[in-house]
Amino acid sequence: MELFLTYLKAFLVGGAFCAIGQIFIDKTKLTPARILVGYVVSGVILSGLGLYQPLVDFAGAGASVPLTGFGHLLAKGVREGLAEKGLFGILSGGLTATAGGIAAAIIFALIIALIFKPGDKT
Repeated sequence: MELFLTYLKAFLVGGAFCAIGQIFIDKTKLTPARILVGYVVSGVILSGLGLYQPLVDFAGAGASVPLTGFGHLLAKGVREGLAEKGLFGILSGGLTATAGGIAAAIIFALIIALIFKPGDKT
């Protein structure tokens, strides 16, 4: 039963992020790219204020997988880099914390591009 509740919390929180994004797409003139950037920035801001980690603790992957979770990871990496390396850590901390996700995205995109034929839609 506990495993089901873990999945339910992740689904509800992740689904809420998706629903909010869809509302922004439907009700505003914002482009999806701007909404995604807004999600990353909001994750950084909420993490900087100390409000995002409790959400990650509650929802697990429902909060850490969406783009707000990427922003949270950036802010967390900068904070840890600053504590370890001083001012240089501000520049390197966020990149170090997110390197695995960025590398995975690049590698998976390369594999998909090799399997399928990418091109213009025209």
